[in-house]
Amino acid sequence: MINSPLKSNSAHWDAVYQQHGNAAGKPVGVSWYRPHLERSLHWISQMTADDTSARIIDVGTGESSLADDLLARGYHALTLLDLSATALAHLRTRLEARFGAAACASVLWQAGDVTQLALPESGFDLWHDRAVLHFLTDPAQRAAYVAQANRCVRPGGHLIVATFAPDGPQQCSQLDVKRYSEAELTALLAPGFETVASEREIHTTPSAAQQAFQWLIARRR
Repeated sequence: MINSPLKSNSAHWDAVYQQHGNAAGKPVGVSWYRPHLERSLHWISQMTADDTSARIIDVGTGESSLADDLLARGYHALTLLDLSATALAHLRTRLEARFGAAACASVLWQAGDVTQLALPESGFDLWHDRAVLHFLTDPAQRAAYVAQANRCVRPGGHLIVATFAPDGPQQCSQLDVKRYSEAELTALLAPGFETVASEREIHTTPSAAQQAFQWLIARRR
């Protein structure tokens, strides 16, 4: 059994995106797919006060529609990070076809492991992660993730993270996950971040299964 994304590295995720293909450029075969990430867009709007110059990193961007929707709203200082170069290539093709190469010129593309990449210190106003953190089942991985977020989010900036809730799935894409309550996420991110808000979501997958997610929105101290 594969226990972490580090063991599978990018090859696992490349295979996932190759296997599930794209319908109109969207990976509808993966369980986490939504046509639009409504909660993400809501909290990004709230935490940036709709400042379209906000520097946003989307950790585990995959082929989601979040980048499309942010570009459509005028956000342009985007860093899109994923372990899968395949997912990023598909996403880049889609964005450039929709918005044009010039409109996408300010987007930064990062293929690799968020816990190991050299990301800019205080380089982001907002860190967004929908369903990456819960794949980090080793304490050392989680510590590296938190250290990276502390280093990269500017003081006063924000972090938006969503993981499987305590009653959510125990695995995803054949990988074990670590589930979180609000209290556990708050404790993990302390003392660098203070919780601003939290909420629970029941996500309905493309196959009509239901998955419980825990969201946490936090401010960098």
